[in-house]
Amino acid sequence: MSEVVRVGQSVPDFELETYNPATGKFGKFSLAEAKKDKKWTILVFYPADFTFICPTELADVAEKYEELKKLGAEVISVSTDTKFVHYGWYQQEKTIQNVKYPMGADPKGTVSRLFGVYDEGSGLALRGTFIINPEGVLVASEINYYNVGRNADELLRKLEAFTYVWDKPEEVCPAKWTPGQKTLRPSEEIVGRVYEALR
Repeated sequence: MSEVVRVGQSVPDFELETYNPATGKFGKFSLAEAKKDKKWTILVFYPADFTFICPTELADVAEKYEELKKLGAEVISVSTDTKFVHYGWYQQEKTIQNVKYPMGADPKGTVSRLFGVYDEGSGLALRGTFIINPEGVLVASEINYYNVGRNADELLRKLEAFTYVWDKPEEVCPAKWTPGQKTLRPSEEIVGRVYEALR
């Protein structure tokens, strides 16, 4: 897995050891299994447990987890910590007490390298969020540097849009689209007339 996967490409199958706060058990995430189950996969990479911005990001995603699951997705947070460190952090950090999604362990940086977020200098992962469709194709990628956190509202909005066009491939979602708003049907009739098509 030396090549970095890009948006629009198939993601090679991978596995991650996990700690699952919902069950209190260690386990495993498999992309092959997610595809078999027709699930969307959301990977939320972050630098490290026992840090500062990271628990706020995981808590933010936790607030949207049920909505993301209803859209057919599984969320896995991923850092280069081990599953044992995830367990210890979860026991101590009150900010993440509502996290119920699996916490993936990537101590060798294998999966982090696959998605281009591994920092060779520090051995940590940048703040990367990736959405993989049920066929295993990477459809969305967002990478932030260490010092700025992400927004799970936008993650949910993107998944809502991707699941919508998954079911209606003849349509596309314009900027800031949310469920119930108008979409577009690309054709020669709306070339140069997008304004009118959205009215």
